[in-house]
Amino acid sequence: MKRGIWLFGSMVVALLLVTVSMAATGKIDGKAEFERLCSGCHPAGGNTINPAKTLMKMTREANGVKSVKDIVKKIRKPGPGMKQYDRKELPDAQAKAIAEYVIKTFK
Repeated sequence: MKRGIWLFGSMVVALLLVTVSMAATGKIDGKAEFERLCSGCHPAGGNTINPAKTLMKMTREANGVKSVKDIVKKIRKPGPGMKQYDRKELPDAQAKAIAEYVIKTFK
């Protein structure tokens, strides 16, 4: 029982440290969030589900995805095969950081 409480307490402290760190810097690591949530299906900007719809600029723009706002919309309401992330699961600041990373990285 004591080990379980210790483990739970350690997890809470770790979560608080991450939260405080993000709050102190005001910066969310879009690359880390992308790697954690998106890279499984979009390795190196590709698309394992629909290879015709990569994250590369030319492909994104041909599909009407031209801005950070457009990418966040796709995160919130994606097409077939892509996991949907609501605001509770992925807050707007994190979604925006991912979108900014995609725009900056996949040219």
